[in-house]
Amino acid sequence: MHLVGIDISPTAITLAAQRTPAFVPPGQASFRVATIEATGLPDAQADGIVCIDALGFAPDRMGALREMRRVLRPGGRAVLTSGGRHTNPAAPPWPRRAAAAGLELESEEERPDEPTMWRRLYQLWTGHEADLRRPLGDHQAESMLTEARTHAPALGNRRSVTVTLWRPHVEDAASSAPARLSRPGG
Repeated sequence: MHLVGIDISPTAITLAAQRTPAFVPPGQASFRVATIEATGLPDAQADGIVCIDALGFAPDRMGALREMRRVLRPGGRAVLTSGGRHTNPAAPPWPRRAAAAGLELESEEERPDEPTMWRRLYQLWTGHEADLRRPLGDHQAESMLTEARTHAPALGNRRSVTVTLWRPHVEDAASSAPARLSRPGG
């Protein structure tokens, strides 16, 4: 088994690589800078994907889901966390999004306590700004602080879910090419 970690932040990749010996045996992990829509990984090689709160930041969310499908081997699973707003049902339901990417929805579970966790984390970031800047640098710290200031006021309206998607073993001609998903009315 081999772990491949991907992040858009070179700082995150450096930190993950430095911490690898604490959680993965030598030679069984690698890390690279890439995007969620273009991982650079080979087709149908991953047994599993874990994507924590990154999908919402992807410029092309359906492209990211199609990339997950491409990278997963048949029978592989992707577990991801995702947020939205209770008052904005514009996003298609997960079964439609999964199907449009050539995947199947295995489960979708609400995480009602997650906004409280984010509120606390944002308070820690803003309350310890200098402690963030020292190891991360001004650019990364400012990005985190901007996120905290922007997202904290909307946490009361946040709907958080954990979703498990599955790439089917057998695909018919219709499901082998992921469909395009349009928004209602669009």
